[in-house]
Amino acid sequence: MATAKKVVKKNKPSIKKVPVKKAEEMQSFKLCKNPKPFITFKITKQALYWLILLTLIVMLALWVLNIQINDLNTLNSL
Repeated sequence: MATAKKVVKKNKPSIKKVPVKKAEEMQSFKLCKNPKPFITFKITKQALYWLILLTLIVMLALWVLNIQINDLNTLNSL
């Protein structure tokens, strides 16, 4: 009696088809509105925040400078 061999099927990985994206349509150049000039003198919230920050930094620098001058004066008086 002959034994029949069983065929083992291997599972192939499934291949997913990715839809091909269509290329964007070309557009012609169109004129746009004139942009705002780079340097404008307009007070905005951001300009106000920078001004406040700048004054705080200058005040801190002057305070540190004053402390250093006082220390030098006390050292010189000895």
